Amino acid sequence: MPHTSSLSSPRNQPDVSESAVKLQRLVMGRSTDDSEKKISNRRIKDVEICVPISYGTISFWLGRKASESQSHKWTVYVRGATNEDLSVVIRRAVFQLHPSFNNPMRVVDSPPFEISECGWGEFEIAITLYFHSDVCDKQLDLFHHLKLYPEEESGPQSTKKPVVVESYNEIVFPDPLDTFFARVKDHPAVIVPRLPASFNLPAPVPIENAKEKKRGDTKDHPLSQWFVNFSEADELLKLATARQQVQAHIVKLRRQLSVIDGLPRPVKPASDD
Repeated sequence: MPHTSSLSSPRNQPDVSESAVKLQRLVMGRSTDDSEKKISNRRIKDVEICVPISYGTISFWLGRKASESQSHKWTVYVRGATNEDLSVVIRRAVFQLHPSFNNPMRVVDSPPFEISECGWGEFEIAITLYFHSDVCDKQLDLFHHLKLYPEEESGPQSTKKPVVVESYNEIVFPDPLDTFFARVKDHPAVIVPRLPASFNLPAPVPIENAKEKKRGDTKDHPLSQWFVNFSEADELLKLATARQQVQAHIVKLRRQLSVIDGLPRPVKPASDD
C-alpha cells in the first residue's frame, strides 16, 4: 500500500514553474587520497568530460480515484538530457523522500534511475548520484522540489495533463583518467573533446556486469512524451562541444611547446669586435 507524506498544504509551498529550467555546470572535484596520487600520471590534463543530465518529477492527479491521503501519482527521475543511457557514468542513484514514507531512502542501482509513489503533499527530494570507480569517487548531491499542483488554479485539474518540473545540468569531470576517456569517448550520452591523433589511449574496459544490464536509455520511456525539450540546452550542448574542441587544441599546443622546450637552442654567433 503506497504511503503518503503528511505535509502542509501545497498552496503554502513556494511557486515553481511547471517546466522550470535551472541551467548549471556541476564541476566534480578531484580526489586527494593516496590511491589518487598513485594514478595521477594517468590523467589527461586540461581536458573535460561533460555529461548533460535532466532530473525532475512528473505528477498526475488521480481524479475520481483520488483520496484525501492519495491525490497524486508521481515519478522522480534522473535521465540523460537527450535520453541516452547514463549508466555508462552513473552506477547508483539514491532518492531521499519525506520521512513519512515507508523506506524513505530508495536506492536504484540500474537504469532507469527513477522511483514512483503516491501521495498528496509537496516536499524536497534529495538525489545523490554515485559514479563508476574510473569516473569519480565523490558523490553528487542534487535537490528537487516535488510539485503536484499546477500554477494556474482557475479550473479543475486534469488526469491527462501532468505537472512537469525538470532541471538541466552539465556534470563536468576535469582531468579525467585515460581509462574513463577511452571507455566513453564514443558514447552518445557524453561530450568529449577530440584528442590529437598522436595521443595514445588504453584499450576501453567495459564496466562491471555491463552485459547483464538492461537497456538504459529513456527514448521509449512511458513518460517520454512529457519530458521537457530543452531548447536552450541544445545551444548549451553546442557550446559545450565547442569548449571541448578548444581544450583539445590547448592540449595539442602544450604538447608542441613541450617538444620545442626540449630541443637545444641555437648558439648566437660571436660578434666581430
